[in-house]
Amino acid sequence: MCLNFVFVATHRHTLCILPLILTMSLPIMESNKHKPWIETEYQGIVMENDNTVLLNPPLFALDKDAPLHYAGEICGFRVHNGPSGSGSVQFEAVVLDRSTGEGLVRSKEPLDCESQREHSFTIQAYDCGEGPDGVNSKKSHKATVHVRVNDVNEFSPVFVERRYEASVPEGRLFDRIVRVEALDADCSPQYSQICFYDIITPNVPFAIDNDGNIKNTEPLDSKHQRVHTFWVTAFDCGKNRAQADAQVVVTVKPSCKPGWIGWTKRVEYTPGSGSIPLFPSLHLETCEETVWNIQATVELQTGHIGKGCDRDSYSDRSVRRLCGAVRGEVDLLPPPSPAANWTSALPTLPSSDSSLVFSFNGSNHVAVVPDLVVSALSGDHFTLQLWMRRGGASIQPATSQTRGNRKEEETIVCSTVKNDDSFSHYSLSVHGCRLSLFYWPDVSAARPVKFLWKLEQVCDSEWHHLSLSVQFPSVTLYVDGVTFDPALIHDNGAIPNPVPRQRMFIGACWGKTVKVKHKGMSAISHFRGYHGLLSGVTVRPGSVEPHSVVECLYACREGLDFGDLETLGSGMKVHVNPSQSVLVLEGDDIESFNRAVQQVTYRNSLRFATPGVRPLKLTTSLRCFNEESCLSLKQLEGYLVVLQPDAPQISLSGVGPHLARPAPEFESPRGVPLFPELRIVCSLSHAVNTAAQGMEGGALMSDAVAHTLDGCEVQPLGEELNPEREELLVDMDVVRERGLEIINTTAYIAITGAESISVYEDVLRSVHYRLAKGSARFERRFRLSCSEMNGRYTSNELTLEVNFLHSLDSLYHPSHLLASQQQFLHPSQHAGELSGHTLPNPHRNSVVPGAATVIIMVCVGFLVVMVILGVFRIRSIHRRSEGARGGAKEGSNQWDDSALTIIVNPMESYESRMGICADNEAEGEEDEEVAESPDDASDDQQIIIKKEGRDGNARRY
Repeated sequence: MCLNFVFVATHRHTLCILPLILTMSLPIMESNKHKPWIETEYQGIVMENDNTVLLNPPLFALDKDAPLHYAGEICGFRVHNGPSGSGSVQFEAVVLDRSTGEGLVRSKEPLDCESQREHSFTIQAYDCGEGPDGVNSKKSHKATVHVRVNDVNEFSPVFVERRYEASVPEGRLFDRIVRVEALDADCSPQYSQICFYDIITPNVPFAIDNDGNIKNTEPLDSKHQRVHTFWVTAFDCGKNRAQADAQVVVTVKPSCKPGWIGWTKRVEYTPGSGSIPLFPSLHLETCEETVWNIQATVELQTGHIGKGCDRDSYSDRSVRRLCGAVRGEVDLLPPPSPAANWTSALPTLPSSDSSLVFSFNGSNHVAVVPDLVVSALSGDHFTLQLWMRRGGASIQPATSQTRGNRKEEETIVCSTVKNDDSFSHYSLSVHGCRLSLFYWPDVSAARPVKFLWKLEQVCDSEWHHLSLSVQFPSVTLYVDGVTFDPALIHDNGAIPNPVPRQRMFIGACWGKTVKVKHKGMSAISHFRGYHGLLSGVTVRPGSVEPHSVVECLYACREGLDFGDLETLGSGMKVHVNPSQSVLVLEGDDIESFNRAVQQVTYRNSLRFATPGVRPLKLTTSLRCFNEESCLSLKQLEGYLVVLQPDAPQISLSGVGPHLARPAPEFESPRGVPLFPELRIVCSLSHAVNTAAQGMEGGALMSDAVAHTLDGCEVQPLGEELNPEREELLVDMDVVRERGLEIINTTAYIAITGAESISVYEDVLRSVHYRLAKGSARFERRFRLSCSEMNGRYTSNELTLEVNFLHSLDSLYHPSHLLASQQQFLHPSQHAGELSGHTLPNPHRNSVVPGAATVIIMVCVGFLVVMVILGVFRIRSIHRRSEGARGGAKEGSNQWDDSALTIIVNPMESYESRMGICADNEAEGEEDEEVAESPDDASDDQQIIIKKEGRDGNARRY
């Protein structure tokens, strides 16, 4: 201590002693002036499953008050939460030496690296203050401590899959066949990484690298060994082996040929099957060629089926009713008839569906709609619908003049109609691939507006459905159920105003003033003609058709579809055209694409699908990373065969073969109903496989189904109806209410329109037959038949014979026959003995008319003679038996003829219109009488002999 002071020579020892005294008195005189000091940051390491933290730098706390006993000593450390709010709970710091300030950081419990690898917290040192009680203790600043938990290799690798499978074609070396993968749960890269894999199965032609990629070391031969199975293991960088080894199965495929595998050329469809997959086992083989885009186009060719596809086989008018279209449409091209004769000069073509197809050659084929029909089409709100097909091989070639003008406009419909006080004009035309509507709201004032559409559909020589809804100035066009917006052209140049005259042409428009003859009258010639086919051309004035109705009218009942869109893989796209004849698949993944192709289906919702062949085509386009070596696949062709559907059986019953009524009933104002109890039943008969039931051969099962009829016809057989003497009546209110059509002529009554069986039953039950008074008819025969699917399936023919019962007073008979009839026919019993005929409440004195009456009278005379002879013989026998037996059997075996009453039914049946003579012989013996038994004779041929015996009881023989 003396070295710290300046010595004075004379007082050296005194000055040296003074500091010593001062030092000894410091604990009493000096206070705790300084804070402890520690480093600002520490880095620590602790081993997993251990608790001692090794810090760098070591933990030491210094105090400038040292070496004072309390103020210079470190009493402890405090641990605080780190920046993340954790750490203080898991760690603590203790003082190892108070004088040196050495400390130790440790965790309160062993640490897990996998749970938390790094920890951060703050630490602070404090001294012992100014005495043993720590008064006036001072704290150091807070230092940040970062502790990293060192991993221990406690986990072994685990394979992601227990079994790996791969398929490779034979004869090639591959850089990678399959990749196996193992994971290690340790937290550090040293122990969590897989350092290498190993194949533990000896003598296999495969190798594995440190990344788990397996390759073959020599070309594989499927004939030598089809399947290779071996085991692999994995090691982490701590040399821990996998807990369980993985199995690898490599299947060797024969030599690969890129293309579609599993293509079936013929696909059969049974009507009523709903949807069936077209390619259930089809998949694309690229032979390991890397592709990044695949596009497949499936085309179903149905152009030869009806108008482009299988639709409801009903008339266009019936389809409109089934689709819920508003009534009131006017058929501009109706079937030729006396009432609609303006289409009789047009050539027609056969059609596989129910419609009538008219051909136009662009020159002299035109339909001039009568003014009476055109007058009902006024107004600027209407819907024009038609089926069209331009050109085509089935159409007759046009003249040379027409062929030279193929680039000119071809007018389909041209019309000028009279409104309240003006005329409006419109024309629908095609020009190349353009469709145009030229509309003139007022031919005397307004300027025309031209609506123009550019469409491929009008020039592809295929059937297309057009629906034009006009609510001027708004016009909506639907082509095959798809909406197309027009382009408006207001400036059409110097166009002369149309002549304000009401008229309408189909297939052309008036343009030149050349006179031609049309049904005996001169008309304006038309040289801007349409060349193609038209069908179902209708106009409905008033509100336009809803979109749903238009879609229903065009809807194909067959087409391509996709099974389940929810199963469509990522990156896949599906597109189907409106007619559902083309389906396009596009994707970038082979597996997803193969699953999508197998979901392509064919559906046909018709119960009675049109049988026949539908060609199928599959076109595939591949795009590869290496365009030079990209695969090129040829187009696949096949066909879908729609089998013949089970034919429905339409059965007409409930009407007897004969209907007999008194003639006055037929002469009443309403006549007599012909089919009052008609029943129509439709059933399907289909083959049933009975082999499973131990039966030989097959059987037929009939199922009653609810059908829609589209026509019934009542036709008189023999000569046609004489309108002056007879007619067929139909309840027109019922017909109009149901929206049916009826044609009533002297040759037949035809009721048409798609409706349910119950509706047709009601209408046919209302058919009455009426005679004019004084008509001398005795019979009339009618035939009833019904059909569905436009006559494709017909019912049985129900024949009804109508007999008219005339009274005797109204007919001329020979006097001797009339006398014989009145002598032997009992009036009260005559009507009751008629059987086998519908004859309720017959009139008195009714007999069979015509030639049958003469024959019956002859038979009656013969019977009378036979009865008289029989009576005479019976009386002779009676006398002999009285003499031989006395009166023993008088009450039981003998009878008196004084009250004899004979009732004779001279008619066997009205059905054959011939009398049957009953030849009865009575043979008498001594004790018995022989008479015809009721059991041996029919009800119409009985001879009833009623005898009152002597005992007063009546006996019947």
